Parts: sequence; structure tokens; C-alpha cells
Amino acid sequence: MAKVLLAGESWISSTTEFKGYDSFTSTKLEIGCEVLLRELRNAGHEITHLLAHDVPEHFPWTREELDQYDVVILSDIGSNSLTLSNGVFALGRPSSNRMMLLRDWVEDGGSLMMAGGYLSFAGFEGKAHYHGTPVEEALPVEILPYDDRVEAPQGINPKEVGPNAICDGLGEFPRILGYQKVTPKSGSRVLMTVDDNPLLITGTYGEGRSLAYTTDIAPHWASEEFMNWSGYGPFFSRCIDWLAGSL
Repeated sequence: MAKVLLAGESWISSTTEFKGYDSFTSTKLEIGCEVLLRELRNAGHEITHLLAHDVPEHFPWTREELDQYDVVILSDIGSNSLTLSNGVFALGRPSSNRMMLLRDWVEDGGSLMMAGGYLSFAGFEGKAHYHGTPVEEALPVEILPYDDRVEAPQGINPKEVGPNAICDGLGEFPRILGYQKVTPKSGSRVLMTVDDNPLLITGTYGEGRSLAYTTDIAPHWASEEFMNWSGYGPFFSRCIDWLAGSL
């Protein structure tokens, strides 16, 4: 089984409550990938979750740190978190470009997955900003330079494109509530589509493998129906298995 680093998929919320004349503010940490972490661990994978607010300082800085993992997943974490550490942003000190480090790691045999969300691919108002970056080079898709979201509150069902080892035997894929538009690169393989747009795309970069899954692993685009689907854990476990070369 694979050793996986999942970066992102958490957020800190601040709420102000007004009660007549008085008000108070509270904050809380929310984690969107708890179901995914549980399912992947139950499947035997070893998962390290790096919370989104820890990514700027604690995402691997060196090749040796990346080499501890078989697969890296970026989920709902924008490119700024990989480039604007405190040393760079606050102190003006040069540092390692971790998007270049990640690209070179994949080229030499590592494996990278990006899952969709408001801070994935191009993202909400283009704020994820992976277009034209080294991370885009390693992925099997071209990313738009502007907001790439397609909201589908009515629910839409993805479809498998021919037989493949990741999707076969899982049955009908439940509805999702949105996704992101991307363009598959030459040589990549589209395994699933939604509204005739690519949803699950695999490819290679140098000696490594990469996978783009252009919708969410958790709400809101991952519907309640999807989160309760018996195929949820097996689907993502197979994605990891394919990336790690065991499928």
C-alpha cells in the first residue's frame, strides 16, 4: 500500500454573532477530508494530512522530504500556499520553489494527484492560479487562466469512458454538484466525463504518474449521495493504487 501526503482540504472559519446590542466572534478549524482519510486508511494506505494553514511553512522543502511519500495529493489548496512562505512574503528572503520541486519529483518517478475545489486548478475567481505553473506541467491537463467552475446544483451523473482499472465494477457513479473545466493534454487518458467534459484524467510526466479529478472529494460538489456511496472508498483507493503503480 502507498504512503500518501494530502495537503489542503481544511479551513478556519470566523463567525460574528449579534445578540441585540452585543456581539462576539468565534473561530473554528474545519476539516473536509475526514471521510477520505478514514476510507484510505481502512484500505491500508498510510496517510499524512497537512492542514491548509500549515502548508506554507511545512509542505516538503527538499527532495528528501518528498521521497518519504509515494503519492502527493493537492486538494483545495492554492498555488500561493506553495510559494508564499513567511520567509518570502514577510521577510523577503529567497527560498526553494516548491512547485518546481514537486514537478521535478514527479518527473523522476513521483506521483501527483489534484482534486477539485474552490482553490484547485484555476479555482474561484482564478485564485488557485495553477495555470502556467510547474505543477500544471506535471498534471495531465491544461488549466484555465480564469475561474473554471461549473456549478450544477441540480446534480449531474459522471460517466465512465470505456473499461479501466479505477472505475470498473463500482457501479453507477452518484451525482455531483459541480466540477472544473480543464483540457486533457496529448497522451493523457480520460477515464470519466461529466456533461461531456473530462472529470477523471490520468497521464505520465517523465518517469512519474499524475491524475486530475476535477470535482470535490467532500461537500459541496461531492453530494450527500456521493459521500454515502459504497464505492467512495474503493474509488479513491484505486486512484492511489494507480498512482503508486500497483494497479
